[in-house]
Amino acid sequence: MNRFVCVHGHFYQPPRENPWTGEVDEEVSAHPYHDWNERITAECYRGNGVGQPSNYSRMSFDFGPTLLSWLAASSPETYGSILEADRASRARFSGHGSALAQAYNHAILPLANRRDKMTQVAWGIRDFQFRFGRLPEGMWLPETAVDGDTLEVLAANGIAFTILAPSQAARVRETGGEWRDVDARGIDPREAYRIPLPSGRVITVFFYDGALAHAVAFGDLPRDGAELARGLLSRFRGDFDQELVHVATDGETYGHHFRGGDRALAEAFDAIEASGLATLTNYGEYLEKFPPRLEAQIVAGTSWSCSHGIARWSDDCGCSAGRSSSHPWRRPLREALDWLRDTLAPLYEAAASGFFRDPWAARDDSIQIELDPSEESVGEFLDRHAIGPLSAEDRTAALGLLELQRNALLMYTSCGWFFDDPAGLETRQVLRYAAHALELAEEHLGGSLEPLFLRLLERVRSSLGERRDASELYRTLRAPLPPSASVLPS
Repeated sequence: MNRFVCVHGHFYQPPRENPWTGEVDEEVSAHPYHDWNERITAECYRGNGVGQPSNYSRMSFDFGPTLLSWLAASSPETYGSILEADRASRARFSGHGSALAQAYNHAILPLANRRDKMTQVAWGIRDFQFRFGRLPEGMWLPETAVDGDTLEVLAANGIAFTILAPSQAARVRETGGEWRDVDARGIDPREAYRIPLPSGRVITVFFYDGALAHAVAFGDLPRDGAELARGLLSRFRGDFDQELVHVATDGETYGHHFRGGDRALAEAFDAIEASGLATLTNYGEYLEKFPPRLEAQIVAGTSWSCSHGIARWSDDCGCSAGRSSSHPWRRPLREALDWLRDTLAPLYEAAASGFFRDPWAARDDSIQIELDPSEESVGEFLDRHAIGPLSAEDRTAALGLLELQRNALLMYTSCGWFFDDPAGLETRQVLRYAAHALELAEEHLGGSLEPLFLRLLERVRSSLGERRDASELYRTLRAPLPPSASVLPS
């Protein structure tokens, strides 16, 4: 039988920890739970990991590294079920684990500079290897936001494939043939596509079934397992030697967006396996069995959740979470954080050169001491990167500079731009990381950039009634989140 079904779930929450305490503040809008991580774990993440076999072991999935870090500490049973599901999926799917890596803290990679792209991908791979005990075959791009340079970075880091929306396909051809223009309706999602890159490298892209994904994410299919199975099986056409029906949605669809969606997904998997009409697979297994016959080119600067490309994270494009179609604050927020990043970079490099042979290689490798902050791990890291033995004072300064850079990366988490109000949880959080980076810069570099940054934040003003600008919001960031803070969880 050469009919295959693959369901991919993108499981993700933004990093929520207060950078000054390392703890997640109470988020009153998540009541009766302490915060949204806790609530969505109860509604979604835990349920998909129960049962033999679990949903995770029969699907393709990626989990945000910062979410996995929280789960490991706060819901170890759920965390363990995710790792065990990847091990079980390797036995089920010809040695190919179902877990995919994810760019580290869900930054929009086409809007990042090349150095930050490299770190986001390197950290995502290292975090994955630490948790799952293997290298990833595929990587999920945050919001499926893509351009050619992003694909080059993935391929340079050994990533074999990624998943994109059908609207992100531009042209296709048979190898060596003539290019043919396509759109979201013209791309055939039953195929895997080889993407030739200017460097000479290649990467495979799976363009998911857009109509089916929409029916799953916004229709009623996740409410009923039998209907979900019928919906998946209905997409086969029977005109290929082999066919892949695959769908990608937020993993939170299965239990959080749709109560009981985790049970419906399990019932759908049972029904598909019992039907004899198709075989469950994951992308790694399918790619090994059926290498791409066709080549494709992408539409650069696009994503799955912004009809204007990637403007949702850099401009007032009109894409909305439902409350407002006007977001004049998005561009000045991006410009303020870009200014901070670009101002800090040469200062970091100059100061860190006094401690590290290569400050940027040290940053890329510093994920080790985030994953394992033990004295032994830190010592091994410094042995690899320090220019020589460091005094206690120099060691504190060197590690402080790396923490500065970590916060300068975390401040680009995509959720900061996604929703309608910069006073909401997500934008507050990216500003918290910026504030902590500024504090660390003052401590380890001398002088204060905060007054200039506050001037830039004066331009970040919500269109939702009379709201203070982000410079005023910034001054409240150390305090716990107020009960009125808005939230629409990712």
